[in-house]
Amino acid sequence: MDQVITSIADALFITSNLGKIKKVNRAAQQLFGFSEEELINQPISLIIDDNQGLIQAIHQHSYFRKNFQNLEVVCRTKTREKRLIAFSCSVIPKKIKGLEDIIYIGRDITARQHREQRTSTQYAITRILSESQSVKQVIPQILQSICQNLGWDLGELWTPSQYIGTSVEGHSINAVLRCVEIWSSRVISVREFKAITWQTTYTPGVGLPGRIWIRRLPLWIKDITEDGDKKRSQPAAEAGLHAAFGFPILEDSEILGVMVFFSRDVQPKDKDLLQMVGSIGSQIAQFIKRKQAEDALVESEEQYRDLFENANDLIQSVNAYGRFLYVNRAWRETLGYSEAEIANMTVFDIIHPDFKQDCWERFYRVLSGEKFDQVKAAFVTKDGETIFLEGNINCKFVEGHPVATRGIFRNVTQRLAAEEALHHQQEEAERLLLKILLPAISKPLKEEPANIAEDFADVTVLFADIVGFTEIAASVSAIQLVNLLNSIFSAFDRLTEQHGLQRIKTINDAYMVVGGLSTRRPDHPQTIAQMALQMQTAIALFNTENNQNFSIRIGIHSGSVVAGVIDLNKFTYDLWGDTANIASCMESQGIIGKIQVTEDTYKCLCDEFLLEKRGEIEVKSKGKITTYLLIGQKG
Repeated sequence: MDQVITSIADALFITSNLGKIKKVNRAAQQLFGFSEEELINQPISLIIDDNQGLIQAIHQHSYFRKNFQNLEVVCRTKTREKRLIAFSCSVIPKKIKGLEDIIYIGRDITARQHREQRTSTQYAITRILSESQSVKQVIPQILQSICQNLGWDLGELWTPSQYIGTSVEGHSINAVLRCVEIWSSRVISVREFKAITWQTTYTPGVGLPGRIWIRRLPLWIKDITEDGDKKRSQPAAEAGLHAAFGFPILEDSEILGVMVFFSRDVQPKDKDLLQMVGSIGSQIAQFIKRKQAEDALVESEEQYRDLFENANDLIQSVNAYGRFLYVNRAWRETLGYSEAEIANMTVFDIIHPDFKQDCWERFYRVLSGEKFDQVKAAFVTKDGETIFLEGNINCKFVEGHPVATRGIFRNVTQRLAAEEALHHQQEEAERLLLKILLPAISKPLKEEPANIAEDFADVTVLFADIVGFTEIAASVSAIQLVNLLNSIFSAFDRLTEQHGLQRIKTINDAYMVVGGLSTRRPDHPQTIAQMALQMQTAIALFNTENNQNFSIRIGIHSGSVVAGVIDLNKFTYDLWGDTANIASCMESQGIIGKIQVTEDTYKCLCDEFLLEKRGEIEVKSKGKITTYLLIGQKG
């Protein structure tokens, strides 16, 4: 019998019905760390915490003639380390009732318990991180979950700032760690320990939090009371706390904080647990970083939202199906739709029929990643009015998939109306001119149709463009715009007449004049230069009188042209040739507020006028051309 007991791999105890140990095998001695002499005649409570409850349960099962199988019991080793033992127990009957012996056969399932605890902890932390909305919400839940799932009694969070979320670079050794969060089980009394903890600070390398901070690795302490922490070892012993472990909340080289946990038990180092909490620390750091990015994005979006709401442009965002995600105040006020109506509309519901096909095509090209910096469209307001728009469209992608398009448009309805009114006024002026001049020129033209166009070998052409006209057009009525433009062009016309020059045409806010056609005077470059300088003065005077901020850009070139009538019905007189084209390029590629001239014109002006060399510009079909800026007249 003794040989059988000795050979059993599981721990075996035989006790009296009152729990006094009568027999123990070698496996039990090795499992609990006691010798046979230390166990015999000792109560089973030496290794089993709740032995009385266990004995009562065994006798109750024996009464019903059943063995007690796989009863999981918390036991203690000689060093007071906890072990979870699954016991199979039975009662050995005796002739005299009350003298029965009890057989305990136990198997250590502590490792299995720890695996299950680690698994449940990882699952719980993942769930918490996925469901929580803020860092303030998530940290207490994580401390509680780790304690409860692993069977520990107290958890702390230490950071170098008021709360976790401010990163400190890995090379920082000047951090001062403070406890900012504590969770404790109700089964322990740690009020004094907590009070001391709230007042305690650690520097890197000092105390358990400081050592974890400096090492950037999880750390285990079997018994904190023997750790030599001058600040908290004694208060921990008084609170009945012993084992401790902690881990950094770390992502790459950035450490955000340290979590520390305490148990009432003395527990040997658990390498698997340390490895798991290291992973949890990384999960928490990623969550905090993500929340920081989300908060920054929300703040940025709020700033943009405020900017968008106060913008004069029409701003909209729609999803990949065309439904509105956002429109700003200017959009709502211009188009007249309520927020409730917008929620049930798509962008295609408000596009004017004439623009719908083009907008469909552009929309899907934008979803494919194409950008449009200059888009023209027309929307229909709630009242049925057509609003003409110009702007740009782009698309936001998440993980390669289009999620929303954003369009920023300016309302150009009034500008287009002004341009149309100006065009109509120009046509009326040309009809009036035709009525006056046609009798004088129609007979010669009919008699000699070849004279409808004529070569001029030496003329000077000036192009001028009013800068700022387009922006002003969006903020004033069509009538106001026409009146402003008429005032400017009337001043230019007076200068043209004063210098004996010929106005060729106006195109919206552009003005074209030529010297050397009618009189064939050799001083036409000088006359054009004087007019250009006086045009600058005229614009400045106009701005002062009308409280405006227009600027003018002027380009001049001298050379040969072909001039003539191109439409007898409207009597349209125009110029053709490289000279006109180059003069136009001098204006379009010029500098706002400046007069740019070619080298040919420069040679004609340099004796009487002040000019400075600008450099070379690229002119289509001509290559690089040297240009000069006309500053003023000498003397």
